[in-house]
Amino acid sequence: MKLAARERLAAVKTALALSLVASVLAAQPCRAAEELITSAHYPSGEQVPYILDSEGSLPRYVIILFPGGSGTVDPRMENGKLVYGFRGNFLLRSRKFIVDGQFATVTTNTTQSQERIQAVLDDIETRFPGAKIYLMGTSSGTHATMALAGYLSDRIAGEIHTSSLNKIYEFDARKYKNRQLVVHHRNDGCYLTLFGPAKESHDRYGNDFIVMEGGVAVGDPCEAFAYHGYNGIERETVDAIKKWILQGG
Repeated sequence: MKLAARERLAAVKTALALSLVASVLAAQPCRAAEELITSAHYPSGEQVPYILDSEGSLPRYVIILFPGGSGTVDPRMENGKLVYGFRGNFLLRSRKFIVDGQFATVTTNTTQSQERIQAVLDDIETRFPGAKIYLMGTSSGTHATMALAGYLSDRIAGEIHTSSLNKIYEFDARKYKNRQLVVHHRNDGCYLTLFGPAKESHDRYGNDFIVMEGGVAVGDPCEAFAYHGYNGIERETVDAIKKWILQGG
């Protein structure tokens, strides 16, 4: 084979190989981009930082996450790296199952402050106009979701209360204009978040209710890797919640 012919053949093979690689990469699902957002502000100008996880620029739904415990995520950059607390929390470690082409998440400090949550809402609405916003808390984070329910009733699409504090038994979702969901593991062993009060909120008021079972309980029953934190069934729990959200349109 002449040199010129061999070179043309090699060029064709290289082009085919590059085309194949490009096709494979295009077929891969987008990976969620985790970034620190600092454009939310109190009226005073003080920043309200949050972490945005998204796959695209136009999600249909944005879920604000309130972790349990102290709820102090405090996202910040240190030496060029994004650092924050509560990485092991059920909601934070389950973001990879929440985020897709339709869903994005916002992670920020758990709060009962109307001013603080409004700063986050204003920024989300500017960034993603038309997206439906939900607030999801877990464990002690549900103290805040319940406390804010009245304020958020006509401001967001709904709230999701997971592994709720026992006071959920008196939470009447009928009082609010938006959608409300209670999610609980049947075997939650935490004395602060027993299954009975969550079921009672459903029995008394007809609150939408998802009961989860299975998984693995490890360590303190009130911590994130017990049934309390849906350990081992994170994807199943998230899928059930997303299905409920999608049913609302």
